[in-house]
Amino acid sequence: MKQLSLHIALLSLSLLMLVGCKSTPENVTQNDALPNIYPDYIGVTIPVGIAPLNFSMTDDEVETIDVEVKGSKGGAVHADGAYADFDIDEWHQLLKTNKGGKLSVTVCAEKNGQWTQYRCFEIMVSNEELDEWGITYRRIPPSYEIYSKMGLFQRDLSTFDETALIENTQVPDQCINCHTANRTNPDQYVYHVRGAHGATVIHRNGIDEVLIAKNDSLGGSMVYPYWHPDGRYCAFSTNKTTQMFHTANNKRIEVYDSMSDVFIYDTETHTILKDTLTMKLLWAENTPVFSPDGRWLYFTTAQRQLYPTYYDKEKYSLCRVSFDAQTGRLGQQVDTLINTAMTGKSVTWPRPSYDGRYLMYTQLDYGYFSVWHPEADLWLLDLTTGETRPMDEVNSEKSESFHNWNSNSRWFLFTSRRDDGLYTRIYFSMLDAQGRATKPFMLPQRNPKDYYTKLLYSFNTPDFTSRPVQSDSRLMSRRILSNQRTATQLR
Repeated sequence: MKQLSLHIALLSLSLLMLVGCKSTPENVTQNDALPNIYPDYIGVTIPVGIAPLNFSMTDDEVETIDVEVKGSKGGAVHADGAYADFDIDEWHQLLKTNKGGKLSVTVCAEKNGQWTQYRCFEIMVSNEELDEWGITYRRIPPSYEIYSKMGLFQRDLSTFDETALIENTQVPDQCINCHTANRTNPDQYVYHVRGAHGATVIHRNGIDEVLIAKNDSLGGSMVYPYWHPDGRYCAFSTNKTTQMFHTANNKRIEVYDSMSDVFIYDTETHTILKDTLTMKLLWAENTPVFSPDGRWLYFTTAQRQLYPTYYDKEKYSLCRVSFDAQTGRLGQQVDTLINTAMTGKSVTWPRPSYDGRYLMYTQLDYGYFSVWHPEADLWLLDLTTGETRPMDEVNSEKSESFHNWNSNSRWFLFTSRRDDGLYTRIYFSMLDAQGRATKPFMLPQRNPKDYYTKLLYSFNTPDFTSRPVQSDSRLMSRRILSNQRTATQLR
């Protein structure tokens, strides 16, 4: 009886193992070339906790792929089908086991009934923590004269889950702009709404304020925000933005400002703090950011041109001025850190790392709206030495822009048009101890080839968030569509 029970148990175990095993290709032809996969994850460095790097073969005639991923410190995952779709729990366990190690990826592909095995490639698993729950971003279609459908979204980086923070279908005929948190803190953020019910929405200390969008004495709206680290102040630019279309070069559209100034908003007193140092009559100040210690305000500035005739003569320098959080006042002197008279180029979107070591920015031939400039590249300024360099490790022949740091300043994200030249996608990279960036990888999706092929939207102004953003979009849409606004005063 005991022997029969043992046979039954062994048979059951064998059946369970057969059910759990995946079939492996037979009669495989060896190919010493690396596989052509989409997205290109070959040789990238990833953090523990990132969602599975699912991928397909770029060749649409490939019917099935079989992928095995082995860790240098142990463990393995396997996937087969039309694309590599790894189990999320198994993937996370593999990354935890191999933190600081490597993953070896073997790809077999079936085409016309013939299997081919390609040369293995590696994925590095970093020791550096990501320390973020996810990211926020705007998704927007390539429409120019009408707002169309757009929205602010958040995405869990450990899975493929995405939720909407607010969409303009909830506030018809409005343009939802640029969700900006204070150093990845989801408890404090701001975004702007353009349209008949325009507003500047500020969330702070659990309270939502809907400010009047425009102020006549400013000459425009409150856009391109950046928080002071203590959370009381927020720097803005006010811009009169115009767009025009190219007909004879490799650019489609040009965005420029006929006027722009930089100012600081005091959230406690609802006061706009103006200063002639950042609001010069014949100059265009733009894209302000505070230093991590709050003592400096960085911004870009360019001499105003005759628009649109000399739009390509507008070139921005990077400057900074001291800021006193006790008095809410700027200092007396503006320092120029990167001078367009020396470089012949234009600087935009400065973003200091939160550890105070670096400042990342985008450099382009002219102007500041870099997303439409194929030549726009990321540059890195070492704030301790003053040296600056192009980030060739992450740049491409297409536009790179809209970058932001994670809270420990070891990881950063940015947008690029390198994928198809049409739409901006989100990419991630890590900065090592020597200040060199790793090969960037695209934001993972469940079925990335299908997702990105069918998605007719660009990712815009992404940022990290340490926790999910808690937002009642129905309540906020009603407030935006109402006429109730918080007034501001000038100083």
